[in-house]
Amino acid sequence: MRVVEQDDLPLVRQVLQAQEYWRLKGLSADVVILNEHPLSYLDEMHAALEALLDEGPWRSWKHRPGGAYLLRGERMTEAERTLLASVARAVLSGDRGELANQLDRPHPAPDVRAPQTFALRAPAAEAEAVETPLGVEVPPLTLANGRGGFADGGRDYVIVLEGDEETPLPWANVIANPRLGTVVTAAGAAYTWSENSRENRLTPHANDPVTDPTSEAIYVRDDDSGQAWSPTPGPMRRAHDRGRCVIRHGAGLTRFARVVHGIGHELDVFVDAQDPVKFSLLTLKNGTPRPRRLSVFAYNDWVLGPPRPGQHLHVATEQDAATGAILARTTYNRDFAGRVAFAYTSGPLQGATGDRTAFLGRNGSMAVPAALTGAALAAQFGAGLDPCAALHVSLTLRAGEERRLVFLLGQGQDLGQVRALLGRHGSVEAAQAARKAARQEWDRVLDVVQVKTPDDSFDVLMNRWLLYQDLSCRVWARSAYYQPGGAFGFRDQLQDVMALCLARPDLTREHILRAAARQFVEGDVQHWWHEPGGQGTQTRCSDDMLWLPYAVAHYLRTTGDAAVLEQPLPFLEAPLLAPDAHEAYVQPSVSAEKASLFEHCLRAIDRGLTVGAHGLPLMGTGDWNDGMNRVGHQGRGESTWLGFFLHGILGDFAVLCESRGDAARAERYRGQARRLASALELSWDGEWYRRGYYDDGTPLGSAQNDECKIDSIAQSWAVLSAAVPLRFGDRAMDAVRAHLVRRGIRVVLLLSPPFDTSAQDPGYIRGYPPGVRENGGQYTHAAVWTVMGR
Repeated sequence: MRVVEQDDLPLVRQVLQAQEYWRLKGLSADVVILNEHPLSYLDEMHAALEALLDEGPWRSWKHRPGGAYLLRGERMTEAERTLLASVARAVLSGDRGELANQLDRPHPAPDVRAPQTFALRAPAAEAEAVETPLGVEVPPLTLANGRGGFADGGRDYVIVLEGDEETPLPWANVIANPRLGTVVTAAGAAYTWSENSRENRLTPHANDPVTDPTSEAIYVRDDDSGQAWSPTPGPMRRAHDRGRCVIRHGAGLTRFARVVHGIGHELDVFVDAQDPVKFSLLTLKNGTPRPRRLSVFAYNDWVLGPPRPGQHLHVATEQDAATGAILARTTYNRDFAGRVAFAYTSGPLQGATGDRTAFLGRNGSMAVPAALTGAALAAQFGAGLDPCAALHVSLTLRAGEERRLVFLLGQGQDLGQVRALLGRHGSVEAAQAARKAARQEWDRVLDVVQVKTPDDSFDVLMNRWLLYQDLSCRVWARSAYYQPGGAFGFRDQLQDVMALCLARPDLTREHILRAAARQFVEGDVQHWWHEPGGQGTQTRCSDDMLWLPYAVAHYLRTTGDAAVLEQPLPFLEAPLLAPDAHEAYVQPSVSAEKASLFEHCLRAIDRGLTVGAHGLPLMGTGDWNDGMNRVGHQGRGESTWLGFFLHGILGDFAVLCESRGDAARAERYRGQARRLASALELSWDGEWYRRGYYDDGTPLGSAQNDECKIDSIAQSWAVLSAAVPLRFGDRAMDAVRAHLVRRGIRVVLLLSPPFDTSAQDPGYIRGYPPGVRENGGQYTHAAVWTVMGR
């Protein structure tokens, strides 16, 4: 609210009273009072405003979120004023009269009336009578479960939905390259991002596994009968008698096949092998003996940023005159401001709109868009709209004719790059070539390692699928349906790229160097960070930094690429955590200091060589299990697992130090390993190894505990680290088989019993229901380590 004259004070009071009313109704809004009164000697205006803020029921909300802020206009720059006005939902001014007058001002509403309804040439009943139904074949399936199974030697996972059937939960395919990705479910729901799956979402993601809503869709309409449907199972409702949908999830591609009203559909969804472009290649075949006039609509919402309320309100759309593409921009996204998102079609464009209300209709939804009843889309673009991209293509199919259309979605650095991308990929032929290249590239990576065992189900997962999930989902997308985080986890992605040492050693090397550059000069590291800005968390987790030398040692054993150790890399600088702080979200700076990758590894090891009362490494606010963040938060708790983990790293780097002529350090590391081995032997609990010790010295993961009597990772790493006699390692793994391997339900538990009602306070792990995730469920890493330890 802009205040200029003394007479504006009544308006300020009205606004504060209105805010108080909103607050009572549960509505939150910030009121910013901008004092633009000319500065006077006594500054009477500012004093009057201060007094007004202090005298009413709103005084306790002064300068608090959801309250009122008082700013001096003369102390703000023009850029700050512009920013404030651009993010405000309403701007009030004292020179416009009372609040009622300003609320009652006429506002030019966009014309969202449905366009003239298109003319029907054939009643629906007549159209149905002449259709020749086509069937969608189901390929032979292995390991089928009644709703889906593997096909083509395990290369595809096929889902078959009859009538109005749905999958129990969203069955998704994460399709990505290093610059763009999309998550596609069996229902056809999708969301797409560029570079960072959280901070730069092109289209929104509801993350709702119950209804599986979508922000992207393709629709088909019969322009003779008016009937409309989608080539995917969603978002439009399906009847129980409307045939079969067959969905094939494969490496880098999801294909939907369906026949509706005599029209056969195949929709291939994939991304380019390198460029930030998503393809939706639609094939339509007329299976009836008569010509069919069809309209195809491609639709998506825009967000162009993280899942922040109101983010989409800053998106401005336009239609590019040179290409016909719909373009979208926002300046309200720090790391990706100025990027240009685009939606494009190769088909004969009949119309387009950038206004969501114009396409869906007032109170409309993606299940029944109002535009499907209109003859043309209202060409509305610009700022201040509820932004979307909707493209309308018309075509006529002769009897038996087949046609293809391609729809593109992506983002470029600027308009020039967007036009170059459209020129390179904007035809059906280019899309087919891109599809072939993407599939070949995935084959080249996923066929490197092939496993054959007596267990077919094991082979199916090991051959292609797990490596595909690792690279596409974990490394490039850093997203899935349930955890679309977008950040690099220091520990997480180092673990992930270790699986690529044979198939893509270049990517393993690339990420090791990326992670090493996220190390602080003190030796600790960012727990996670977002690129490209580098903002992230600084924590007291005790194991993060040690995954760097562990991954480096694994990479060297696999590839022999010792030259990587000489690569110079910078450090990060940030204020040290306060003594009472467990973590901080920071934007670190890059230090002028550089060191070789080998030196980075040594600094991480030296930082990790802590010792507690039992001779074990300090746990900090979590070791591998972040949920145990209160076991050692006071700085005295210890981790047995971390001791085993560190023991193996010390052995590997003692050898490396010796080979590089540093005998003194090699001997020091061997001495530390011997000391650790002695301390670890003392953590034997009688039948297995304890998990660690709380700050007060109470054991964790001991038979004397009423919950978490045994934890699997302390047992498996006792074997993997070779730190203790084998006979004790074997007994520890026997205890895992007896207490944690549940053959009836086919799970390998992380720990047992789960935390629930005991007096133990291990941390936020207790926030998970017993038996879920880290709290006594099956956790992938721990289950695999159990197998490796066996």
